[in-house]
Amino acid sequence: MKYNRCGHSGVLLPALSLGFWHNFGQNTPDEQSRSIARAAFDCGITHFDLANNYGPEPGAAEAFLGRMLRDDFRCHRDELFISTKAAYDMWDGPYGSWASRKHLMASLDQSLTRLGLSYVDLFYCHRYDPDTPLQETLQTLVDIVRQGKALYIGLSRWPAEAAKLGYDYLRQRDVPCLIYQGRLNLFDQVAKPDMQLAASEGAGFIAFSPLAQGLLTDRYLNGIPADSRMAHDPRFLKPDALTPQKLNCIRTLNDIAQQRGEALATMALAWLLHHQELTSVLIGASSPDQLRRNLACLDSAPFSQEELTLITNALKQ
Repeated sequence: MKYNRCGHSGVLLPALSLGFWHNFGQNTPDEQSRSIARAAFDCGITHFDLANNYGPEPGAAEAFLGRMLRDDFRCHRDELFISTKAAYDMWDGPYGSWASRKHLMASLDQSLTRLGLSYVDLFYCHRYDPDTPLQETLQTLVDIVRQGKALYIGLSRWPAEAAKLGYDYLRQRDVPCLIYQGRLNLFDQVAKPDMQLAASEGAGFIAFSPLAQGLLTDRYLNGIPADSRMAHDPRFLKPDALTPQKLNCIRTLNDIAQQRGEALATMALAWLLHHQELTSVLIGASSPDQLRRNLACLDSAPFSQEELTLITNALKQ
């Protein structure tokens, strides 16, 4: 595993981190989830990324990791960097979502209970709240660190103007933002300015959805497989996303990857890692074998200018 400095902090994060968004809830057998998490740790993936509502049901992923921290990782807590988040829908009523002081404090307390921890290494405000005063949200994040419930603070999916104010506010109170989390992959590069802003502010950047929910793999080269996420769980990846134009682009990118002697998923991850401002990439996996295949990107050859041009032209199709 390669480890990268997170912004201007003392923290090193693995180039690949494990996201608990999928495959760590009640729809996945515990032994399957357990084998993935153990394999990740054995491969040097020390950063586990969660959120209060990851499941299903909401809270299930944190409860699962809590059991692993008790049974599997009891002696390894200080070798792990654990993050969680709050601000998306979690419980009923007016306090179960968004970024008020009430929600953030209550949600983190619930997360710590599920995880069986006294603190998390990193706590994110999962999304920007346009209706709560920004100072209320940011001061709550400062207070969470000062109370010892989190070591570091992160922002996720905040618009640039609010993020800039957030960086300034947190830094002025000696709780600088450690990292910004944004969606970034070959098909979705809208977060590139967020990555550049984070770098200019001394924060790291971690990318989620690096394989575009599986589109940037060989799974859909010949259409929609019956056992794919798109076929049986279209909540986040709908069949209409695989347009003829998108399928043609995927096939062209796959050809470029084959010319490099690697799988499309490997190339897509390597493309992210070649950005100097990027700290880590959040990967998901449904099995230890799939996770280990993703690690191949760590040994990918640097991209030539010709290859980068071919990729850019393919994305314009």
